[in-house]
Amino acid sequence: MDTARVRQFFVGLQETIVNRLAMLEGKPLLRDEWNRPEGGGGITRLLEQGVVFERGGVNFSHVYGKGLPPSATANRPELAGRSFEAMGVSLVLHPNNPNVPTVHMNTRFFVAEKPSDQPVWWFGGGMDLTPYYGFAEDARHFHRCCRDALAPFGEGYHRRFKQWCDEYFFLKHRGEPRGIGGIFFDDLNEPDFETCFALTRSVAEHFLPAYLPIAERRKDLPYGEREREFQLYRRGRYVEFNLVYDRGTLFGLQSGGRTESILMSLPPRVIWRYDWRPEPGSPEEALYRDFLVARDWV
Repeated sequence: MDTARVRQFFVGLQETIVNRLAMLEGKPLLRDEWNRPEGGGGITRLLEQGVVFERGGVNFSHVYGKGLPPSATANRPELAGRSFEAMGVSLVLHPNNPNVPTVHMNTRFFVAEKPSDQPVWWFGGGMDLTPYYGFAEDARHFHRCCRDALAPFGEGYHRRFKQWCDEYFFLKHRGEPRGIGGIFFDDLNEPDFETCFALTRSVAEHFLPAYLPIAERRKDLPYGEREREFQLYRRGRYVEFNLVYDRGTLFGLQSGGRTESILMSLPPRVIWRYDWRPEPGSPEEALYRDFLVARDWV
């Protein structure tokens, strides 16, 4: 286990993604470095009111403390009370154009320790796509990149992590998925550290090839008030998931992270409608019928 090497990778990953987004936008991202009284801190890189993105954030954090918060031990109660070290990169990009999907990616590394016991470590992460108007070409491209990220590590990884993503990014109170999924994994510590670290690196390094071609292809498509209203409505689902279910959001808030950095994942504008339904035969209905369903895109 080499935490210094993991940190070095995450810091470089944030810089690589930020530089590429700055090239796309034609302006730099704001830099906000923060510290946590309980231990550690992070660097938030934020974009607001850009040409392509209404809000985008790429966060690096490295925090540590004396006791894991409930969100980190909900699935592993045997780790309660251990000291911890957690680091990773998390990003969310909310586009201006409703034809460009919102995207989320994160990769993370945890270590939980207690005296007289071996450290327990694991990796987690993934990426998922949330379109407002569905393009099958984009869905296939994104899922192919997810598959390619995992292919070197064995045939079963993509199938398992895709299903995990479909199940995780699901709003139980709505009975619908947040988007079209991607891949998601957590508690990864087998077969060994080097393999798990390499897999996590591969997922992270496939993010830009998975998403940027879609954003560049759709960012200049025309749209009107109808499409914008539907985008703001669907963004409400994103907010609901992040505040009710997302383990990363809960961990950040429960562990005393910087609130502004944690909640930068939320879109700047959103609307809710009471019991709204799309018109039959409309592009909005097509999103629900053809895209917001678990399916094999590759």
